[in-house]
Amino acid sequence: MSRAGLDKDPRAVATMFDAVARRYDLTNTVLSFGQDRGWREQTRRALAPAPGEKVLDLAAGSGVSTVEFARSGAYCVAADFSLGMLSVGRDRGVPMVAADALRLPFADDAFDAATISFGLRNLVDTRAGLRELLRVVRPGGRLVVCEFSTPTWAPFRAVYLNYLMRALPPIARAVSSNPDAYVYLAESIREWPDQRGLAELIGEVGWTKVAWRDLTGGVVALHRAVKP
Repeated sequence: MSRAGLDKDPRAVATMFDAVARRYDLTNTVLSFGQDRGWREQTRRALAPAPGEKVLDLAAGSGVSTVEFARSGAYCVAADFSLGMLSVGRDRGVPMVAADALRLPFADDAFDAATISFGLRNLVDTRAGLRELLRVVRPGGRLVVCEFSTPTWAPFRAVYLNYLMRALPPIARAVSSNPDAYVYLAESIREWPDQRGLAELIGEVGWTKVAWRDLTGGVVALHRAVKP
């Protein structure tokens, strides 16, 4: 079984996601105690895709979130670098593109909005990924990042971090096709910036009107921004 390291080598990350693709969506639902559905709905509301808009769903995996965005009438493209994940979602009825987040195969200003859920953390160069998203979104277009973050209440934060490192891997062994990948998941969450840190990073690469909202007490945060 494969597991990426915190150096986030692109090939290792892609191979890891290929290995978990078959049961990835089910595993996420189990490990999040069903919270993942609510997080997707909140992401859709924050993005607010409108009929006729072009929307990029980057790191879309099997396209579960892309399908939900497309119900608005927007033209939604699922992009991911894991061919295994894209293969699982090939019958979902949305366009799917194999894409490197650091070199997106789209023209400048091609989309009205872009979103990335639980994928920004996996890029070897976060700033470069945010700059590519900035490039492919039109001026005035929107960005929504849904990502794991830092619980705001200290007692809950301690319990959550203990769950990540101790309880999550054993649970993953029961439901995942590659439980070692979820050790990487726990480690990468612990190393990720908090809400303010990510907001500053988004602003540094050129996005404006950066704001965030906590979900589930800060376990997840929704960051929103606009291209000037």
